[in-house]
Amino acid sequence: MSAETGEVPTGGEVPTGGHEGLRRSLGFRDLVVYGLLFIAPMAPVGVFGALDAKSHGAVALVYIVATVAMAFTAYSYAQMVRVVPLAGSVFAYARAALGRGPGFIAGWMAMLDYLLIPAVAYLFCGIAMNALVPDVSRWVWTALAVLITTALNLIGVRTAAKAGFLVLAMEIVVLLVFMVSAVVVLVRDGAQRDWLSPLTGDGTFALSAVLGAVSIAVLSYLGFDAIASFAEEVTGGSAKVARAVLFCLALAGFLFIAQTYLVALLEPMSSAQLAADPEKQGSAFYDAVDVSVGTWLHDLVAVSKAIGAAFAALAGQAAAARLLFAMGRDRRLPKVLSRTDSGVPRVALAIAGTITLVAAVWAASRDDGMDHLVSVVDIGALVAFTMLHASVVSWFAVLKRGGAVNWFKHVVVPVLGAAIAIAVIVEASRAAQIVGACWLVIGLAVLFVQRGRPAGDSAGGSAGEPRTAA
Repeated sequence: MSAETGEVPTGGEVPTGGHEGLRRSLGFRDLVVYGLLFIAPMAPVGVFGALDAKSHGAVALVYIVATVAMAFTAYSYAQMVRVVPLAGSVFAYARAALGRGPGFIAGWMAMLDYLLIPAVAYLFCGIAMNALVPDVSRWVWTALAVLITTALNLIGVRTAAKAGFLVLAMEIVVLLVFMVSAVVVLVRDGAQRDWLSPLTGDGTFALSAVLGAVSIAVLSYLGFDAIASFAEEVTGGSAKVARAVLFCLALAGFLFIAQTYLVALLEPMSSAQLAADPEKQGSAFYDAVDVSVGTWLHDLVAVSKAIGAAFAALAGQAAAARLLFAMGRDRRLPKVLSRTDSGVPRVALAIAGTITLVAAVWAASRDDGMDHLVSVVDIGALVAFTMLHASVVSWFAVLKRGGAVNWFKHVVVPVLGAAIAIAVIVEASRAAQIVGACWLVIGLAVLFVQRGRPAGDSAGGSAGEPRTAA
């Protein structure tokens, strides 16, 4: 570790306790592809109606505030990935800055997010494809999506990144087609609402309503943090990962704000009417496109969302495998998870794929499957974000391992980020809170059973100090 900066060297492979390390083959573009795939460029499509109703029509403002709110978390990731550039993301950061116990809990809670968000995406793909081809059951489409994307991940991170780039390009093109079509309609026919209403509301502006909607909107960004999981597979050092995290969030925020602003102007129903008719909220984006532009664009967006969801799951599954790999390498999960083959953590990928396959197919066979999955995944990510921010404060301000303390960067920013994450946890559904608490209790029980177990070689000889080969 550098005595001047406190950064863990990144010049070589991380030891894996006798196993081959991960292979460095990803560039900046690949990292951004994984992040945007996981987030999905048109993530607001499904929640637009609910956010519009909840915010009194100020849905674009909601995404502006949400982007700023998530910037605190992105900045904390950027700081920690520079000094602890290891696979496992928040697990590695909390382990290094807070200790082995908190590190395990951070990884355990992140696991709930990383393993089940792909299942949600696969299920969404199955539902969308079933709507397009009703003769094939949605669980069949769901299982097929899991098998195809898992195979791509097993081949290798570069192959998956190339396939992901093509899908992401398709999603961006569809989004641009929507935006251009929307602008043409607005210029030709005018807006259904006031031009400033997506920023000020189409009725009575209420700050509390906007902030309440922000607590939902921030969940659209879950996944950009997966970029940090590939820290051991990027060429050119951890600074590239930090830049990719920040760039991905900024680009996603711009796309979210632009598309919600345009569709809000096309929406024929007022936010009050949407609030009074909850059944219309889920399809509000599609309905507005259908009425104003045409069914062809409706169908194009639906197909894009179906394919994009499968590849969002691909990125999520890859990140989940890196988390399992890192925890297995540290002997906090079975050591077999740390095995690699030609630089690919195939055992961890197979386990992650199996878990998401079972969860997604189970949910696809139930009418309420989507609700069950969505209510679970968010809490894990938010708890992990909170521990990420605590890691920044501990590493830089308490342990002083990053040189001189910058109180704004190392204390104010992470404290505000943690406050935002905790506020969203408080606003979460009771079911999500209960499931999250139960998962936490199980993690604490596992940690208690593992007390006294020596850590793996990958994290260095002293508690909380990761190392890489120079």
